[in-house]
Amino acid sequence: MPQLEISTFLPQVFWLVITFSTLYLIMWKIAVPGIADVLEARQKRIKDNLDKATKAKQEAEETLSNYELSIKEARTKAEKINVISAKKLAKEVEANEAKVSEELSLKITECEAEIQDAINSAMETIRENAIEIAGEAVFRLTEQMPDSKKLISALDRSLKALG
Repeated sequence: MPQLEISTFLPQVFWLVITFSTLYLIMWKIAVPGIADVLEARQKRIKDNLDKATKAKQEAEETLSNYELSIKEARTKAEKINVISAKKLAKEVEANEAKVSEELSLKITECEAEIQDAINSAMETIRENAIEIAGEAVFRLTEQMPDSKKLISALDRSLKALG
């Protein structure tokens, strides 16, 4: 093996030191700074991405809290509108009930008046017919025309006695 020969050992060490020094200088001046720059850029990108993610998370949380707040406000507003509408509807129903009740009371009063008029008219007709029939009965029984005032007076007393 040529590397283990003592006669070529010193030149091999010389060239090893030169090659190693050259490679060390190349690595130190060119490769390592390039790798360090790449690693630094990568670290910066990772940090930027993490910052962006944190910012996006904060924005999402703010958006979510704003959304929840707006939902809560909308529900509160809807409940208020519902309560107001229910009160308004209750007032309208109450007003309509009062109006209908008033109209019905008026119609009932009118109908009662009409019924009373019909009763009075019927009673007057019955009274007149009773006077006529009583006069006819007295005439047939006695063959004399009775005094109409006495007949009316007697009939009125009889009707009063009956109620």
